[in-house]
Amino acid sequence: MDFVSKEKRSKIMRGVKQENTKPEILVRRIIHSSGYRFRLHRKDLPGRPDIVLPKYQLAIFVHGCFWHQHDGCHDDRMPTSNTEYWTQKLQRNKERDKEKFENLKDKGWNVLIIWECETKNTEIVYKKINKYIKI
Repeated sequence: MDFVSKEKRSKIMRGVKQENTKPEILVRRIIHSSGYRFRLHRKDLPGRPDIVLPKYQLAIFVHGCFWHQHDGCHDDRMPTSNTEYWTQKLQRNKERDKEKFENLKDKGWNVLIIWECETKNTEIVYKKINKYIKI
């Protein structure tokens, strides 16, 4: 059972940001401070990647561990109420992610996922990005 009303829950969910989240801004700061320039949320690419480095053909997605179900992360837990709805919704998010990554790879792009939990340690972010560009 949810501890807030349906109207309150709806308001909370509407407030969840899709762009310019704290983890995304942190990743952008790391890339920018290293001297690289990028584009944000390119609509002409499948899935509208959060960060795009065209010179390196690199599309970066900064994913929330809950919304994209980061396997093995403590934040990938399933809600205990309305489980059928959440199971379908979160599974569809994972399927949609896989589709857009495959579309980008078919177009010759490298795809990098940086998970929200990884942004708590900037060294992890540096290492992941360094696989594609030299920082």
